[in-house]
Formats: sequence, structure tokens, C-alpha cells
Amino acid sequence: MAAPGTELERLVEIMRRLRAEGGCPWDREQDLRSLRPYLTEEAFEVLDEMDRVSDGGPWRPLCEELGDLLFQIVFHAQLAAELGEFTMADVCAAISDKITSRHPHVFGDQQVKGAEQVLANWAQLKAEERKKKTGRAGSVLDGVPTAAPSLLRAERLTEKASRIGFDWPDLAGVRGKLDEELRELDEAIASGGRDAIEHELGDVLFSLANLARFVKTPAEDALRMATRRFVSRFQYIEAKLHEEQVPFGGATLEHMERHWQAAKAVEKALPPPAHPPRASVATLRLAVPDVAAQRAFWDTVASWLGWAPTRSPEGTAAYTGAGLGLVFTPGAQAPAGSAVALTLEAPSPAAVGRLLELFRAHHPERLVAGASSAAGFQFADPAGLRWEYAAPPA
Repeated sequence: MAAPGTELERLVEIMRRLRAEGGCPWDREQDLRSLRPYLTEEAFEVLDEMDRVSDGGPWRPLCEELGDLLFQIVFHAQLAAELGEFTMADVCAAISDKITSRHPHVFGDQQVKGAEQVLANWAQLKAEERKKKTGRAGSVLDGVPTAAPSLLRAERLTEKASRIGFDWPDLAGVRGKLDEELRELDEAIASGGRDAIEHELGDVLFSLANLARFVKTPAEDALRMATRRFVSRFQYIEAKLHEEQVPFGGATLEHMERHWQAAKAVEKALPPPAHPPRASVATLRLAVPDVAAQRAFWDTVASWLGWAPTRSPEGTAAYTGAGLGLVFTPGAQAPAGSAVALTLEAPSPAAVGRLLELFRAHHPERLVAGASSAAGFQFADPAGLRWEYAAPPA
């Protein structure tokens, strides 16, 4: 598997080419303003995959979404580099320096007694950094984005305030404050004043976010998961009403409530998500009778696939692409007519078409007859190994 730095450099170079003369017209048109919605979208897609993993889903889609988010960071760094402001290397160096300086208990000789002291030290170090940059320590609340979701922002603000001692001594105090705010909300509702209701409802939500921090259950996450449960249960109701041929809008509240409770019972009957250790394939080693012939073929094909040759022991040939190492070692001939085909996932049907044309132009004898379509095709390498290049299902 290639080192992270190697793959990051490759991604930076891809971004540079996309923005360069003769690159991608769409990428060349973008600026900081036009990229804002994509950055936000990619961040939320990462959250979606994190939730699926929490429910016992696969990790690989999360890897892909993290890559999409990283691409946005590289894109922004490229825009800055074109203006001579900073580069991706500067981004990496800045965060490395920051994390190192804020962990003196790891990278220095400072001693800490626990996580609470780490957070207190972190707040002090940030204040010192701000003072060096601006000449003043600023507020301990600085750094929480105003555009962040409100529940998340409320929780982060109370967390930051707690780092200098502005906090309830225990959970009972937080819970009591919530009861107080609920009583005030009831009074506002009774009065009928719209402004008063908005004010008191905001205080209740803020108190809930603070309570969530105390019980170490982020309010934003809890609400997002509750929303997912609501969608799942409501769609269960819709499916049952459809099976019963109830006209749209024709069900009574009591009828829907029965299905709602049934949906909750189904949820409780499901086993908790299991997270067994998952092993990923890092390197695929294949024995071939003629490594030299294999290398001559794969040096070209690897470049078409966007892979890179890597250093390997003498007498072998190695390539890296998409997080997978492929190594050919001396060995026996592959079984003739083997039904096994190793699948390489194409990013799109268009990519399938482009690679197929390259094979037709340069290696037509390697194409497997009757195994080509718009969705994918198969080819055999000099060792007789069969490979399939196909786009994922739509």
C-alpha cells in the first residue's frame, strides 16, 4: 500500500492538471464562492456514512466520502496556490504544527492527569496563539462557526465556556435548569405571545444542548438519528397502508398510530449492530511464469488506470492504485481458461469506454471475446490472468 504522502501528492497533481490550461472547463471556472455548497454537501455526506457505519454498515463508502471531502480541501488549496497565497503543503504544515503545539503532554514534557486537564490546557494554548496573532487573547468562545447547525453550536459554546469554569457542578443542576426553562415555556405558551414563545423555546433547546453535552451524547447527532428513525417508521406506515389499499390520506390517526407502534416493535426486535474487525485487502500477490512479459504489459495498462509502478524486490513487478498493491512474482502458469476474473471498478461507464478503446488500439488480442459491453469488458494479461473492468451498478 502506498504511503499517504504519495497518494496526497498524486491528488494535488491531479487537481493542478484539472485547473491548468487544457484541463477541465468546469474545474477551471470554479472559485471560493462557487465551491461553498460542494464543501457543505460533502461534509454532510461524510456524516451520513458515519451514521450508517454506526448502524453496522460497511466502512468502504465512508472511505470514499472522506476522499470527496479531501478533494474539496485540495481544490481550495489549489485556488490559493494559483494566487500565491498558500499551498497544500502549507495547509498540512499548519495543522501539523498546531496539533503538535497543542499536545505538549504528547510531544513535550508536560504532564496531565486526564482529559479534563487536556481541554483546559487546550483553551489556554489557543488563547496564547490568538494573542500572538492579533495582540489580544480574545474570547474563549471564538472559533465556533456562526453558520454551524444551531444545536451543534450551542453545545460547542457551552463546552468552551466550561473550560474556564463556567459550568454546572453536576448533572442535577443541568436537569433542574431544563425543568425551569420548560416551566417558563409553558407560561409563554399560555400567554400566547409569539416573541415570548420563541424566546423561551430557544432557552429550552439551548438547555437541552447543554444537557446533551453533560451526558456525552451530542444533541445534533441525537436529533439526526431521531429524524432517521422517524423517516423509517413513517415509511413503514406508508408501506402498510399501501398493502391494505388504504387511499392516500384516508387513514385515521388511530390506524396510523397502530402501524407506528408496530414499526417501533420491529426496531426493538433487531439485534444491535455488530462491529467485527474488518480486514482490508492491502496487497494482491499473483504468481506468473514470465515477470518481464507481465511488466511490459502492465506498465502501459497501469498508466491507463491511473496506477503507479512501485519499488519491489528484484524479479518482481509491483503497482499501486486506489489503495491496493498489485505484485507479480515468479511462479506457475495460471490455469488455462480459468473462470475466475479479477474485477477492477471503473469510476464511470465513460471510463470503461475510454479504456476499451485503448485496448482495441494497442492490445486487441488481449480482449476476451464476447465479454465486452457498455458496462464493462474483460481482458487477459500475458500470464493468462483474466481481468474485468466494469462500472459500478447505477
